Amino acid sequence: MRHGHLRYLLAGAFHRMAWVEWGPADGAPVICVHGLTRNGRDFDVLAQALAGQGRRVICPDLPGRGASDWLAEPMLYQPPSYVAALAHLLARIDGPVDWVGTSLGAICGMGIAAAKGHPIRRMVMNDLGPFVPQAAMARIRDYIAEVPRFADLAALEAHLRRVHAPFGRLTDAQWRHLAEHSARPAGDAGLLLHYDPAIATPIRAQEAQALDMRFLWNALDLPILAIRGAESDLLLAETAAEMATKPGVRLEVIPDAGHAPALMDPVQVAMVADFLG
Repeated sequence: MRHGHLRYLLAGAFHRMAWVEWGPADGAPVICVHGLTRNGRDFDVLAQALAGQGRRVICPDLPGRGASDWLAEPMLYQPPSYVAALAHLLARIDGPVDWVGTSLGAICGMGIAAAKGHPIRRMVMNDLGPFVPQAAMARIRDYIAEVPRFADLAALEAHLRRVHAPFGRLTDAQWRHLAEHSARPAGDAGLLLHYDPAIATPIRAQEAQALDMRFLWNALDLPILAIRGAESDLLLAETAAEMATKPGVRLEVIPDAGHAPALMDPVQVAMVADFLG
């Protein structure tokens, strides 16, 4: 594993976006982009497997998460800002890439793949579709408002096990891995989650409403692996079924998972690796 970063221009200032990178530097690139409150280390298991097949796997921390800079203006924590940062990364690679996006990471992938001349060859959309119901947005709005403080790593891990139970059947070691990379020291004592609490600001600024992204979805023209957690409240079964009617889309449903499958299980890892080829 290697660490990298770049500086991108956004709203009149330069900001640092960090990532971890796996595999040979000359391997065919795969970009893995995490969900709303997560970070690039969520993909360690998948990245190591793909790197073992000769792929170069880059897992960025979106602005305000992990090792990346926080933004001074909270209302910038929205998909156009994330796409702008990721576009700098794509410009540095300057060639075809494959894309694995979980939730928010899939929104970013759609935003990029809907643009003319985009470099994405194949895309995995993990538990995200062109329509997100109001009830799911309300749940996200409520939980992201919390700014919990933890006495120790065990308490933080217990919180993750509760909030992210829909990730599926993870091992104790995998939960501990997520906890270790989800923690940052609090100013006085204890631990906080490893993201800027202000990422909630744009979401909290309005009442929860359904998110309709069909205008992006309809513009996509590339092979897509759509993954749905069987119990997901964010990617409904009817939305996933509609997605599967689009040419080039393959749908896989993960049992015993909701929003969103963690892509750590060997079956899920093999599913992604097989699709990316």
